[in-house]
Amino acid sequence: MKQRQWDLIVLGATGFTGGLTAEYLARSAPASLRWALAGRSRARLEDTRKRLTAINGQSTELGLLEVNLADAEHLAALAKSTAVLITTIGPYTRLGEPVVAACARAGTHYADLAGEPEFVAKMIAKYDALARAQGAKIVNSCGFDSIPHDYGALFTVRQLPNVGPIEVRGYVRVAGTFSGGSWHSAIYALQRWRETRSALAAAPRRRRSTRRVGRIAPRIYRVKALGRWACPFPTIDAQVVMRTAWGLADYGPDFRYGHYLLVKRLPKLLATLVGAGGIAVGAQFRWTRDMLLGLREPGAGPTEAQRERGWFKVSFIGRGGRSTVMTCVSGGDPGYGDTAKMLAEAGLCLACDGDRLPDRVGLLTPVLALGDALFPRLERAGIHFEVLSA
Repeated sequence: MKQRQWDLIVLGATGFTGGLTAEYLARSAPASLRWALAGRSRARLEDTRKRLTAINGQSTELGLLEVNLADAEHLAALAKSTAVLITTIGPYTRLGEPVVAACARAGTHYADLAGEPEFVAKMIAKYDALARAQGAKIVNSCGFDSIPHDYGALFTVRQLPNVGPIEVRGYVRVAGTFSGGSWHSAIYALQRWRETRSALAAAPRRRRSTRRVGRIAPRIYRVKALGRWACPFPTIDAQVVMRTAWGLADYGPDFRYGHYLLVKRLPKLLATLVGAGGIAVGAQFRWTRDMLLGLREPGAGPTEAQRERGWFKVSFIGRGGRSTVMTCVSGGDPGYGDTAKMLAEAGLCLACDGDRLPDRVGLLTPVLALGDALFPRLERAGIHFEVLSA
C-alpha cells in the first residue's frame, strides 16, 4: 500500500458530513499525509478545496477525484489508488455496496458511517471472505453509530473481572440536530424493515464456541442510579457491541448487553415512543414517506452554532462477579461534529504507520479493526472515557 498514490481518500467530501470530515482532516491530519477528496461533481470538489485552503494553506495540494459510483471499473481504479478510503455517501443500503466491493477486491482499508443493519449484514455475508483473502479491513459504523458504544462497552468490561458472566447496559443521552442526509437514510431504513429482518436472519451463523454472547431482554424501567427512564433503543449499536464481544476474550465466557435511550420523565418517554412509531408507520406508505422525506433536503444540516450546542453522554453500568462499575463516554455534537472526528480518526488510524493495529482483516467492528490504537486518538479529539464509580 505504500506504493499507492494516496494514503487516504474522503469519498463524499462535497456532502454535509463528508465536508465536516474533510475540514477536520485539514486541521488535524499530519502534514505528511497524502490525501484526496472524491465526489460526483468536480465543481463542488473545487469549492470544497477552497474552503479547506482557508483552514490550512497546504490544502491547495489536495487531489480532486471525480467519481461515477455506477461505473465498477472507475470505482476499482479509485480503490487501487489509495491505502484507505472513507465514505460518507448514503443511504449505504442503496449506494454503499459497490464501494465496499471495490475496496475488498483491491485490498484497500475502508471506513464508513453506516448505521443500517441490513447493509452491514449483507456486506458481511458477501465480502468478508474476499476482504480477508485480500488483507483489507472493512470497518462499518465509524461515527456516533457506533464508536462510543463499541469502545465504551470495551472500556467498561475492562474494569470488571472476566472469570464469570458479565452484564453491561448502555444508556444514551443526546442533544443534536439531524441533517437531511441522515433523515433520508433513517426513513429509507425504516421503509425496509422486512429486508433488514431477512438480512439479519440470513447472516452467517457463529461457529460453536464455549463462550456465549447475547442481548438482555428489552423492557422499559427506571434507572435509579441515573435518575431517568430507560427505553430499549433499537439502533445498530447493540449488534456492533455483541459482534466485538464474540471476537475478544475481554468480555468473559458469558456476556450480555442491553442498549437504551434515557429520558428524564415518563410522559416524554411515552411521547417519544408514539412519535417514533408514527414515523415508522409513515415510512411504509409512499405518500406519507414522501411527506416525511420532504421535511429535510439531502445535503442540508445544522449550523455551526447548532452543532456547538450539541452533546452526547453514554453511561454504562457493568456487573461481573461481585463487582459493579459505572462508566461514561461523552463528547460534543453527536450527529455531525463528533461523528466527523470519529470517522476521520478511524481513517487516520488505518492510514498511519505509527498506529499498531490488530492483525484482523475482513468485515470488522471498530474495536476489532482498530483495537486500542483509537483510544488516544478519541481522547485527543475531545471524546472522553471516565470511570464514575466502582
